[in-house]
Amino acid sequence: MNKANIIEATEKFVQEVLGQDSTGHDWYHIDRVRKAALYIAEKEGKGSPFLVEMAALLHDIPDEKINVSKEAGEGKLEVFLQALAIDTTEKQRIKEIVYCISFSAGIKELPTVEAEIVQDADRLDAIGAIGIARTFAYGGHKGQALYDPSLTVRENMTIEEYRKGKSSSIHHFYEKLLKLKDRLNTESAKKLADKRHAFMELFLNEFYNDWNGKYEDDLD
Repeated sequence: MNKANIIEATEKFVQEVLGQDSTGHDWYHIDRVRKAALYIAEKEGKGSPFLVEMAALLHDIPDEKINVSKEAGEGKLEVFLQALAIDTTEKQRIKEIVYCISFSAGIKELPTVEAEIVQDADRLDAIGAIGIARTFAYGGHKGQALYDPSLTVRENMTIEEYRKGKSSSIHHFYEKLLKLKDRLNTESAKKLADKRHAFMELFLNEFYNDWNGKYEDDLD
């Protein structure tokens, strides 16, 4: 099986697993991350395009948020990779990327340039207009409030607190999304992030105006 066929098989697998997702981790998210990762890799002139593409395609398969358990997600990825006709070293490198790039993993020094690229691509899809839409899709899925001004922004959370603690979709901007621009690895991603970050700030400003009943006459 050549690498083009491996990519095609991986696309099919991911579409089958995540095709009906409604949390913002669907196939279209995966495809955007894949395209962004390949774009960044090309711009930076670094990394293995094959490893970048494979890790981008598979990065959400074991995600605990969208599996019945951490173990179930990990098993799903392991079974799929074991069936692929690629060498053990490549399989290990793909898994290494997938498991170290998440925000909740909290890893500050990533082990490879491929991991930096895929992480940047995933984080870019968490901000800007798409990021805003995904935030409210996931918040609705979790049953979180749109906004609850009685809550405080959580800092220095454990993974358990991040996953299961009480928050709101608006609070998520301060707990994660607005931090991402300054946590990107590559210059190419940083350039793309500026506009998306500014759009989120504009959105929040408009949200608070609407929430607090500030009308056009008040803003003149």
